[in-house]
Amino acid sequence: MIQLSFHGGAGTVTGSKHRINVNGEEVLIDCGMFQGLKELRERNWTTPPFDVATFKNLVLTHAHLDHTGWLPRMVHLGFKGKIYATAGTRDVAEIILKDSAHLQEEEAEFRNKKGISSHGKALPLYTVEDVEQTMPLFQTVEYGAWTQVSPSISFRMVDVGHILGSAAVEFKLVDGGRTVRVLASGDVGRYDMPLHPDPEDAPPCDALLLESTYGDRDHVPERPEEQLLRVVKLAIDSGGVVLIPAFAVGRSQQVIFVLNELFRTGKLPRIPIFLDSPMGINATKLYVEYASRYRFDAETLRGGVCTLYDGGVKTIKTAAESMRLAELKGPAVVISSNGMLTGGRILHHLKNFLPNPRNIVAIVGYQAIGSRGRMLQDGAKELSLFHEMVPVRARIEDLKGFSGHADAGELMRWTKHVEPKKCFLVHGEPQAAEFLAQRIRRERHWDVHVAKLDETVDL
Repeated sequence: MIQLSFHGGAGTVTGSKHRINVNGEEVLIDCGMFQGLKELRERNWTTPPFDVATFKNLVLTHAHLDHTGWLPRMVHLGFKGKIYATAGTRDVAEIILKDSAHLQEEEAEFRNKKGISSHGKALPLYTVEDVEQTMPLFQTVEYGAWTQVSPSISFRMVDVGHILGSAAVEFKLVDGGRTVRVLASGDVGRYDMPLHPDPEDAPPCDALLLESTYGDRDHVPERPEEQLLRVVKLAIDSGGVVLIPAFAVGRSQQVIFVLNELFRTGKLPRIPIFLDSPMGINATKLYVEYASRYRFDAETLRGGVCTLYDGGVKTIKTAAESMRLAELKGPAVVISSNGMLTGGRILHHLKNFLPNPRNIVAIVGYQAIGSRGRMLQDGAKELSLFHEMVPVRARIEDLKGFSGHADAGELMRWTKHVEPKKCFLVHGEPQAAEFLAQRIRRERHWDVHVAKLDETVDL
């Protein structure tokens, strides 16, 4: 008997956790944190419907928080098994998880200091110590190499070009006399994008877990370079600051890469770029270490040295340096995390820059329902920041060309060689998932099911 259970990333784009059970042998695909709406965030404090302490195997598709952010909590609850991932995912996850733990510890300390916790003493979901206990559990694997995790379960990684180390995971599941191939897409990247490689085609499978983040739309045809050029020109003309809330891993590096190309080719005059994200700075160093897998050309890797920091990029490491950016006069670009505006230094910059109509907030990634980024996309006139309502007078630009997720057409392209007996749509909001389901049924005639939270199905 083979069963598949969805404990996250079903009906929502966060909290991805998909469990495979083959006659008692189990593996968890991803271990993400829920983000966005309060009712989802509260699920981070609930215990999953399986025995964490005795669970043995976990496989990660990539390092973003919505796919790895619950790992230290799982370790805190007693998990001592193996965490399989590419080397890139392991290295990025260490940066992301430590940053997440720091933010949670700081938030708990702040709430206790101000006496604003609604649950007595505020506690972090996990601590830096929990992260330090998590990292030794990682077992790194190479793309394309099969790994046996139990007598009935083996897997291999397929590069999908989403961020450094990202992969789809192909499983071979042996149930008595039959072998079932299950493919978990993780987050599929895009084609012909700055910096990241194209996704490798999805391999044949019997069952497909397919993300549906942008399942109800196709991205705008305008290139990300063209979008950023237009926005920065507006800021130069107005003398304003372009504030870019960017995911520290993947998007920040793409934005810097594109800006440097625009400066180098003379399409833009050189203006200051501030990377205000310790995590983003460390992630950029990792991209350099793994440069052979990415679109660094001879100009970007002169003499083997990465020039991502050329073009006036100033790295902001301390909180004091970050606070001084409040006095910044444009034109300039500030890149800060986090990408969904749910926490971090970006909130201070929003408070400072949003009220000024000369400034621009350029959104370059997916914004979950309930996040401040989604509120700005939806035309909010004010935002709640540090218990104050801050007016939104700055120009809001949604640079969809920078999205790191495949759109509906690109998902169809990625799966062009696949004919699964069953397709499960995950990691998408209900409207996006249902729209993609209808398209797949119409164009491919597959048996498609939109996964539901905590649902279990037989394969």
